[in-house]
Amino acid sequence: MVIVVLVVIFQILGITSAVHAVMSTRTPQGSIAWAVSLIALPYVSVPAYWIFGRNKFNGYVLARQNELELVNGFIQQANEQIDAIIPADEWRAGALTGVEKMARIPLTGGNSVKLLVDGDATFASIFAGIESASEYILVQFYIVHDDELGRELKNRLVARAKDGVRILFLYDEVGSIGLPSSYTAELRAAGIEIFPFHSRKGSGNRFQLNFRNHRKTVVVDGHTAWIGGHNVGDEYMGRDTSFGHWRDTHMRVEGPAVIGAQLAFVEDWRWATDESLTGLTWTPRISADGEALALVVASGPADEMETASLLYTQAINSASRRIWIASPYFVPDDAVVQALQLAGLRGVDVRILIPQKADSQLVTLAAYSFFNEISAAGVSFYRYQDGFLHEKVMLIDDNVATVGTANFDNRSFRLNFEITAIVVDHDFAADVEKMFEDDFENSRIMKPDEYDNKSYWFKLKVRTARLAAPVL
Repeated sequence: MVIVVLVVIFQILGITSAVHAVMSTRTPQGSIAWAVSLIALPYVSVPAYWIFGRNKFNGYVLARQNELELVNGFIQQANEQIDAIIPADEWRAGALTGVEKMARIPLTGGNSVKLLVDGDATFASIFAGIESASEYILVQFYIVHDDELGRELKNRLVARAKDGVRILFLYDEVGSIGLPSSYTAELRAAGIEIFPFHSRKGSGNRFQLNFRNHRKTVVVDGHTAWIGGHNVGDEYMGRDTSFGHWRDTHMRVEGPAVIGAQLAFVEDWRWATDESLTGLTWTPRISADGEALALVVASGPADEMETASLLYTQAINSASRRIWIASPYFVPDDAVVQALQLAGLRGVDVRILIPQKADSQLVTLAAYSFFNEISAAGVSFYRYQDGFLHEKVMLIDDNVATVGTANFDNRSFRLNFEITAIVVDHDFAADVEKMFEDDFENSRIMKPDEYDNKSYWFKLKVRTARLAAPVL
């Protein structure tokens, strides 16, 4: 009798979930796949759907609206002051106009930008910024480990808290699942406000493991920020023997563009703590030694539109001479695939840099499924050989570059909270170009017949892995 009742319950849940999938899943293909599996195999599919199947983050939208009511005056004040330093209309009327609207703040001039290659340069710069803080430090990482690097960060923050600097710290509880309570307790004892992001907060998100806060940012006094691919762990310094050299990129930006990074932190803090941040600086400050145009764009599953996907698509479509893309994960959607194909067909130098050694076999297999259809349009794929490539960087033509946290996959496009800095500056683009050229020197170009020469069973694994693309 118990078995019969359970069967009926699962069938009802399967049908109900199938209706929900049809009404809310992003693509028709996804709706069909979920609906069929939920009805045919509800015992497996129902738990999977409610853990991995949704692509909208319940509650965050309302929290954002509530927070904007409180900080909108600060944002309006900042934007009014930014008006005096907005670049010429020809820049704003071009490819970045739509991106500005999604970011809710404009592209601004007067920024100093510096490319930070690998962990030593990145954390030396971040630690110097922490030492320079006079008012407050905002810290946010997806992964925080209690290892040598993690303890160095902790000790530096504790020391600055003792100096009277206000410190607020967010971490993702899924990414930082092994972080011991003693680590956070020591920070709290020093007066540092530290909280997990609480991606499962609220009844609608209780069973969700699909949404992650993947942002990695540090903001000092509202005028300097660090954004990029590094988390807080010894592997990011190349100390993990299983990966060897960890190839990653961060950047430092000083100037009015930092307001965008601070806004993202404020919204995340509101969700994590149910509290509004006050006492922050919203007055944009022009850098004394930089003239770069820059815009910091936050994206995530609470956005009205798919900000990260649109950003990538627009970048590819805007390229007239070249677009070079580096990402550890390459599982793009149809719109991005088509944009890459069109770019290749119109003669743009399109290069995709991905790792030879990956930390996810499923993602590595799924990436192979895109090779033939994209490379046929003239796109080149490079496999990085010297350790693990984890950077998320784009170079468009000779003057635009991006550095951020978003990978080239569905998870970053639609499921993760991400952040990306866009820089329009010839000197910065030249630095990114040099970095790419060094990476290409440490890579191999994939051969046109590389996938075709694989075994049938390998190809079957590849096609099966691609079916999991919506949750990768």
